[in-house]
Amino acid sequence: MTSARPGPAVPTATYRLQLQPAFPFAAAAAAVPYLASLGVSHLHLSPVLEAVPGSTHGYDVVDHARVREELGGEEGLRSLARTAREHGMGLVADLVPNHMAMAPRHNRALWEVLREGPGSPYARWFDIDWEAQGGRVLLPVLGGPVGSQLDHLVVDGDVLRYHDHAFPLRAGTAELPLPELLDAQWYRPVWWRLARTELNYRRFFSISELIGVRVEDPEVFDATHAKILQLLCEGVLDGLRVDHPDGLADPDGYLARLHEATGGRWTVVEKILADGERLPESWPVAGTTGYDALRQVDGLFTDRTGAYELAGRYRAFAAPSADRGGNWDATVRRAAHKVLTHELAAETDRLTRVATRLCASAPDLALRDRAPWALRTAVEELLVRMRVYRPYASGDAAAVVTEEAAEEARLAFVVPEEAAAVGIVRGLLVEPPGDGSAPDHADRVEFRTRFAQTASALRAKSVEDTAFYRYVPLLSATEVGGDPGRPGVSPEDFHAYCARVQRDWPVTGTVVSTHDTKRSADVRAALAVLTECPVRWAELLAEVARSEEDLGGPDGQLAWAAWQTVFGLGPAEEGRVRQALLKHVREAGMYTSWTEQEPPYEEAVAAFVAAGPCGPPGERVAAFRKALEPHIRANVLGTALVHLTMPGVPDLYQGTEGEYRALVDPDNRRPVAFPPEVPGEKDALTAAALRLRARRPEAFGTAASYDPLAAEGPAAGHCVAFVRSGAVVTAVTRLSLRLAEAGGWHETRLTLPPGRWADLLTRGREFTGHARVADLFERLPVVLLERVGEGM
Repeated sequence: MTSARPGPAVPTATYRLQLQPAFPFAAAAAAVPYLASLGVSHLHLSPVLEAVPGSTHGYDVVDHARVREELGGEEGLRSLARTAREHGMGLVADLVPNHMAMAPRHNRALWEVLREGPGSPYARWFDIDWEAQGGRVLLPVLGGPVGSQLDHLVVDGDVLRYHDHAFPLRAGTAELPLPELLDAQWYRPVWWRLARTELNYRRFFSISELIGVRVEDPEVFDATHAKILQLLCEGVLDGLRVDHPDGLADPDGYLARLHEATGGRWTVVEKILADGERLPESWPVAGTTGYDALRQVDGLFTDRTGAYELAGRYRAFAAPSADRGGNWDATVRRAAHKVLTHELAAETDRLTRVATRLCASAPDLALRDRAPWALRTAVEELLVRMRVYRPYASGDAAAVVTEEAAEEARLAFVVPEEAAAVGIVRGLLVEPPGDGSAPDHADRVEFRTRFAQTASALRAKSVEDTAFYRYVPLLSATEVGGDPGRPGVSPEDFHAYCARVQRDWPVTGTVVSTHDTKRSADVRAALAVLTECPVRWAELLAEVARSEEDLGGPDGQLAWAAWQTVFGLGPAEEGRVRQALLKHVREAGMYTSWTEQEPPYEEAVAAFVAAGPCGPPGERVAAFRKALEPHIRANVLGTALVHLTMPGVPDLYQGTEGEYRALVDPDNRRPVAFPPEVPGEKDALTAAALRLRARRPEAFGTAASYDPLAAEGPAAGHCVAFVRSGAVVTAVTRLSLRLAEAGGWHETRLTLPPGRWADLLTRGREFTGHARVADLFERLPVVLLERVGEGM
């Protein structure tokens, strides 16, 4: 047990570390003195429980009872906690309740289920549909149809081996001939392609390597949370980040149980809120992990009008069809249909089976005689019209599965009587499941639950993993929690958001870069400048395209995205860009994909990257970026300062205290140096803001206040400012390129609250009263002021 004093109950700021074998607990402990000096109150650790050997992320948990040995084991974690306590810091850990690794040779609980079947005491752990597939678990691990893989299926004692896979044999079956042996198991190894339509266990999204866990079962909750709760109880950990609550059968019940078990420790949930969606008030959590804040901050530095102009120029350059990247809403709808009929076909089949069973046995004859295909169509058409990730038991399903959506869904039917299936399916979702003793009660609950879980997987796969890679006029807008069809956030809307957060969720998490962001905040900040010069950008690409006709480049959508990628990233190795763009085209799934790769197209992409964006023509884009560097700098520093001083608890991703340019994973999981080799002005800004938060937590916490400050003068709209608790003023430059084109600040002024205000970013400067904005931003495009003098 750790004996040092506990850390603060609520963090003032957290710092995310990506633990992996190359960066274990000992490496994290070595970084503690630097991070403490930076002003961070808590380290935010990626998952710490035992995972698949070699995992670089840790979300593929195999044993909830052990701290991961590759990271240093439990003693390594306790040692890290002691080191952190010695420096006045605490630990927050990432908790993964939704799934485990589908890796039987490492996952003992799963091994026992495959050996003993539904009679295993561990069978209740996993979300398996034992009624499907003849009561056997489908394992999509074979490289081809089973008949073509027999030479690779080897019996080794009581184990069946297939390349690196190992599966337990049912007792008494080891001596059977191979065909009979395979038929005698509680599982069925099959060609991996069958996962699309035949899988009978719930996955994480469409990732068959991660199997859903039934934490709604109290015994499963207790077994899978005992170690984490012990670490919390003993003061090793101070708080939690809950991964993917949308995948759970009952997020409300789970979070209530977790809150009680932890004694109300600070906990945030990875909840992706759609634009305008609110976190359920009934959830006993501090708030979200912060993707809603990311959208607001990014939008603040995006010119909404220019973004729409950029979209028009993109359509002219890339010539996408309306539903394949030319229109955001249509792109999402088409992507959702594809995901439902391909990656999530098995999940849709299961929903259809339950709905068919409910209709066939319904006491209400109006539900009878419904064709499975009609019910399936109704399910699909309602799912693709969901604009949020899922409905919740604590909310009103009718608010997210709307009658308007139902009317649109009915248009998929030709015969009106068949279209009635839409109303039946919607009724199953929005009407209470009825008396718990009713024969169909369990099926009604299952249908509602499965629909919600499928909806969240669909939203993630169709939006984050497909549409974001098809609709690419502005890459910085295609970010988790973002709305690329409606980019840009006005200062008024930003202030309203911040006021609401301070009132309702004052210690929620906020982020601008994470392990899941597709581009780091600094890359997105650079890309946002393109919304201030859309014509110049389009003309540059048109000139480059005319001069590059002999390159044999790929399609126009990919070319537009590739040029934006190198603009946002700046000078970069060809390999990093090529890797990111190959992932881009596979996720988009228009010309190649992860499961149906087209080598000629992918080779053309790689050749284009080498000869174009990362070749001599890329120098023209680099020169364009260099000319815009002052405005990129304004966005980078402005984004950082707003994030660090707005309501909520800021979480910094490793390395982002300084300038950090990264693309989608695994690029953003590269090791970083602690401390940075050459700290710059962003490092200084970050340290100043974090140390201020640590020194004056009352100015930012639960009892703090948030008030906008309005500038006055010809350029007032380019200055965004706010005051925290009458003690701290943040002011940043917004749309600095537009400002420069308009002639600068002129006599624009910012009226400061009463008192003397010291500049924390440029020592020796003080301001009072009506400050000229040009003076405030004389050295930097941002300013952080602290009230000094009497009463402070």
